[in-house]
Amino acid sequence: MKLLGSVPSPYTRKVRIVLAEKKIDCDFEVVDVLPAENPVNALNPLGKVPTLLLDDGTALFDSRVIVEFLDSVSPISRLIPDDNRERVAVRRWEALADGCLDAGLLIRYESLRPKKEQSKDWSDKQIGKLRRGLAMLAAELGDKAWCHGDRYTLADIALGCCLGWISFRKPGGVEWRGDYPNLERHYDKLMERPAFAETPPPAA
Repeated sequence: MKLLGSVPSPYTRKVRIVLAEKKIDCDFEVVDVLPAENPVNALNPLGKVPTLLLDDGTALFDSRVIVEFLDSVSPISRLIPDDNRERVAVRRWEALADGCLDAGLLIRYESLRPKKEQSKDWSDKQIGKLRRGLAMLAAELGDKAWCHGDRYTLADIALGCCLGWISFRKPGGVEWRGDYPNLERHYDKLMERPAFAETPPPAA
């Protein structure tokens, strides 16, 4: 298998951490999807990373689809529970963390447009989504050891990737360290895991 992705991408990082936790061998090819012509387009018509190329030539895209596939192909370190309600609870965490990232990315993309074309109202709307999302993540984590249940799951991976990227990019000036001590505690604990420590976000 080969994973096509970029180091700054939090979604690529999520897949790389899952690969490490599951102890699945997979080549990693760093790609740039900004040019109109890039190696991802032939595999993923959406031109987005991460994209996972399977041994049979099938390409999987969207990090949520990829991590579900990876969790199912190896029994090591199951990250998504089998029970339906438990599984939905973990995927809900992932959806919320990814949603915060989606808002953060939109803020960043807007800031990269020519100044006269930027919309403050649009950016403020996304900043509001990001702030509300972070507040909910902190409230739902509370003082628990793990995001869901009594063990490490995909929910923790998704949260860690979200927090790491926000610290790296600080979209719209939003920061979570200092405002949410429980998120800070949890992220620092996650960074002690080899899979996280070996795939850090780029330095700010």
